[in-house]
Amino acid sequence: MAMTEQNASRDSGSRACADPWPRGAEVRRINLALQGGGAHGAFTWGVLDRLLEDDRIEIEGITGTSAGAVNGTVMAYGLTVGGRPEARRVLRRLWERIAKVAALSPLQPSALDRLMGPGRMDFSPGYWVMDMMSRVLSPYQYNVFDLNPLRSILAEMVDFEALRGCEAVKLFVSATNVKRGRIKVFELSEMELDAVVASTCLPFLHQAVEIGEEAYWDGGYMGNPAIYPLIYNTDSRDILLVQLNPINTDSVPTSAQEIMDRLNVLTFNASLMREMRAINFVTRLIDDGFDHGGRLKRLLLHVIHAEDVMAELGVSSKLNADRAFLEHLFEIGRARTDAWLAAHFDRVGQESTVDIEEMYL
Repeated sequence: MAMTEQNASRDSGSRACADPWPRGAEVRRINLALQGGGAHGAFTWGVLDRLLEDDRIEIEGITGTSAGAVNGTVMAYGLTVGGRPEARRVLRRLWERIAKVAALSPLQPSALDRLMGPGRMDFSPGYWVMDMMSRVLSPYQYNVFDLNPLRSILAEMVDFEALRGCEAVKLFVSATNVKRGRIKVFELSEMELDAVVASTCLPFLHQAVEIGEEAYWDGGYMGNPAIYPLIYNTDSRDILLVQLNPINTDSVPTSAQEIMDRLNVLTFNASLMREMRAINFVTRLIDDGFDHGGRLKRLLLHVIHAEDVMAELGVSSKLNADRAFLEHLFEIGRARTDAWLAAHFDRVGQESTVDIEEMYL
């Protein structure tokens, strides 16, 4: 080929910015809130692929953290340079690239892992070596040059200048400010490669990402995802949360691995639970007539998840980018979105389709 993939991508960014969304009385405008969860983000890929396929859906804003930030950024770029078909294409290319790079990694499921079902790497020698090493060494010691394949993939695929220049969708990416202990939300006007990489920066794998005078870790510690940017910066009241981390579990973890897995899930759900409590509080104020002269915004919340599937997967599976596993999660994401659209599309714009108190409080 005369052009590399990177150059082809950059060329597409020079095209005029067009409105990628359908029009008509049946079209419903929504916002997306995309959780992080490593390789589990392939489930979100499936959700986005199905939503982009539906001519009745317009997406006004996206807030994403970690894998959610990567999915959201690549989707927004695809929308910018080629509309919904291109967004679907670049999302698939993203996950295919991730799988291709992962195939060369020592982090591979063992034969026993594969026999026990898709996803887990509990018996992977590479996973256990990495896990033990991360307990005694930091990435400043064992990853001196801070090698990060995801950075290279995003640099090749996304022209951030083109992305910033077209508001096909309002994009918000969250990271955790290491020194100040608070969330940082990058808006579209300040979107750059480092911002997205910062949102994915797990401190036991990578050195903190420095932007200006600040250093950032994975956004999931402070906002997974941050919902408030959608409240203040978009017109749509409907927020569809794509949830990766399961809230509930059927049993008390007893093994060391099960306990660590559950602690990981609780940590990365903590900020979401706090925001859901705040949203529920405001909703009750509005219902009781204390809406401050109509200044409070009633949100209509919706959730697509696969809690039954994710609850059976350990934390090790978040690092498993095996192609078959990613495609498995992708298909589940599409199927769950199909089911959600069939059951709830007519309620979008009218009412919430999830009971916050039952699910989150």
